[in-house]
Amino acid sequence: MKIIVAFITVTISICSFRPAMAQIDSTLLKSPSAAKDTLKQTLNMDAIYNRPFLQLGKSPISIGGYVESDWEKVSTSGISLGNQFQFRRFSLFVASTITSHIKFLSEIEYEDDPTGDADGSTGPQFEIEYAALDFEFHPLFNLRGGMIVNPIGAFNQNHDGPKWEFTDRPIAMSQMLPDTWSTTGFGLYGKKYVKDWMFGYEFYITGGFNDSIIDNTQGKTFLPAAKSSLSRFESSASGLPSYNAKISIRNTHIGELGLSYLSDVYNTWEIEGAPVDSKRWLHIFDADFNTTLPSRTNIVTEWAWIFLQVPPDYTPEYGNRQFGGFIDIVQPFYRGKFLDWDHATFNVAVRGEYVDWNVGKFQATGQRMYNDTWSIMPAISFRPTPQTVLRFNYRHQRTQDITGNTIGATIGTTAGYSLGLSTYF
Repeated sequence: MKIIVAFITVTISICSFRPAMAQIDSTLLKSPSAAKDTLKQTLNMDAIYNRPFLQLGKSPISIGGYVESDWEKVSTSGISLGNQFQFRRFSLFVASTITSHIKFLSEIEYEDDPTGDADGSTGPQFEIEYAALDFEFHPLFNLRGGMIVNPIGAFNQNHDGPKWEFTDRPIAMSQMLPDTWSTTGFGLYGKKYVKDWMFGYEFYITGGFNDSIIDNTQGKTFLPAAKSSLSRFESSASGLPSYNAKISIRNTHIGELGLSYLSDVYNTWEIEGAPVDSKRWLHIFDADFNTTLPSRTNIVTEWAWIFLQVPPDYTPEYGNRQFGGFIDIVQPFYRGKFLDWDHATFNVAVRGEYVDWNVGKFQATGQRMYNDTWSIMPAISFRPTPQTVLRFNYRHQRTQDITGNTIGATIGTTAGYSLGLSTYF
C-alpha cells in the first residue's frame, strides 16, 4: 500500500507540473475523438501509442490508462472454488513530447492475475511495464531505448484489456510465452506507406532470459518464470545480448501479417570470465495475422514455436520444443443507438486455443509426450463505446500431463463462466 500511495502522489505531482515545453504530438497519442481514418492507419507495433490519452491543459504531459475486473466460477475435474471476484489490472500511462521528434512514454501496472504470475504463483504485483524514449530521425529510421516491450508476436505489444472480448489472456501468449515481456535495451524501428500497403520493422538488442526457464516451480520448461527476476533490468544472466526482430505488412483490404524472431543465450555459462557451462540457446518464432472481412467479422490469430537447448541430464518434462497459439473470431450483430449511447456495439465471439509444452516423443519408448492444453471460449460482449467492454465468457478446456493423464487438481477438464468489464479512462 505504501508503494501505491507513493506512486499516486508522484503521478499527481507530475500532472500538476506546467513547464513551458512543446505540446504533445497529437498524431502519436490518439484521443477518443481522433479521426477514424487516422486510427486505421496503424500496425500492431503502434499499439503502445495507439491508446486514448488526455492532455492536461498546456502541459506537455498526457495521461491515460485502463482497468480490468472480473467474476468467475469454474471447476477443474469437478473441483471448484466457487464464486471468485477478481480485480485483475490497473494500468496508468504517462507520456510527454520532450521536444520536436523526441517523445517519452511509460506504463505502470498493478496486476493480480489468478492464472499465475511470472514464477507460476499467484498474487498482486506492482511494476513498471514500459518506460522508453524515442528519437525520430526519419519515418524509416527511429531509435528507441529504455525499458521496452519486446515484439514477440502481436499480443505482447497489443495486450490492453479493453481491446479484447475475452476476460482471460490467450494461454499460449501468457503461459507459454511471457505476456507483457519487457527488458532493457535499445533498437531501431520504422514504417513505410505505399498506397494500400504498409510496412513496418523493429529490431532490438536487449537483456534476455535466465536459468529459471528450466529451474522453476512449474516443473517444466516455462519461459514466464524469467519475469520473476527483477535483476534482468540491470544485468544479463549470460552476459550476452538478446536479439529480437519483427517485420509487419498490412494491406488495407487484406489485413496485417507479422513475423517475429528472438534469439538468446539464456543460461549463466561464465562466471568472472571462467566458463562453467556450455552456452544454451533459446529461439522463438512467431507469426500473427488479423483481418476484418466485408461482413465486419474480425479475425485475430497468433502462433509461436519455441526451441531451446536443455541440459542432457534433465527429465523429459523440461521440453526443448513448445508450440501454441489462438484464434479469435468476433462478429458484431448490432451497431447503433442503445439507451444514451449513440455508437454501441453487441458482439458474439469465439476463441480457440492450443498449447503443447512438450513437442516430441519419449526417447526411451518412442511414445508421444503430451503435456498439452486445448480450449474453446464462446463469448458475448457489449461495447457502449469502443473504449469500454462488458463481456461474458464460457470456457471448456482440457489439459493432459506428459503421459496423457487427465485426472488431477490442475489437469483434466475445466469448465465455467466469467463476467468481466474493462475500460480505458
